[in-house]
Amino acid sequence: QFKELNSKQFLPKTPLVSDLSYKAPKLEPVNAQSSVFIGKSLRWWEKSLHPNMIEIHSAQHLVDSLLRAGDKLVIVDFYSPGCGGCKALHPKICQLAEMNPDTTFLKVNYEEQKPMSYALRVHVLPFFRFYRGAEGRVCSFSCTNATIKKFKDALAKHGTDRCSLGPTKGLDESELLELASIGLISRDLLPSSTKDDGDKVGDLVLNENVVSNNGLKEGNAMVMA
Repeated sequence: QFKELNSKQFLPKTPLVSDLSYKAPKLEPVNAQSSVFIGKSLRWWEKSLHPNMIEIHSAQHLVDSLLRAGDKLVIVDFYSPGCGGCKALHPKICQLAEMNPDTTFLKVNYEEQKPMSYALRVHVLPFFRFYRGAEGRVCSFSCTNATIKKFKDALAKHGTDRCSLGPTKGLDESELLELASIGLISRDLLPSSTKDDGDKVGDLVLNENVVSNNGLKEGNAMVMA
């Protein structure tokens, strides 16, 4: 009796491993990538973006995006992570992008796209260029929170529905030529009338686009490029 009682008293409360009816609890896989993403805080220029706000990664990407827009209004937003005016204006631009879903906002990081910005003669930040269908560039300007009315007026003027006559223009021929001269886009994109002039003006374009370290302006203040 003593042996029988002892054996019952010390029986294990959990099934033995050898018991075929025992099933180990199922472990859910851990998505390491999502964990890293959750832990990563967004930088100011990555916050509050909307589907119609597209980051431009190259000159070719910019050219293609403008040509694909058709009759839609396209606003090219040149900014820099270190530009205080750009950071202050960013929430307003995101709000306007949300209010105008049919308008495409192309964001160009000046620090990552310096050669392209030089070729397009962008030396002041924040800076905006408006493009519309066959008209090509309809206006360009720099503005801040204090002068945001300039942006809103341009958006109201050029954002109205209309049909352009002719193919979408995109960048000016001179701008395409400058980008091709420094190898940022294919020369096949150049109009036939300008292809022969490419070699002649290549050196001139490079010389004109040399900007000193103090050449970029933020409003009235000089910013180190």
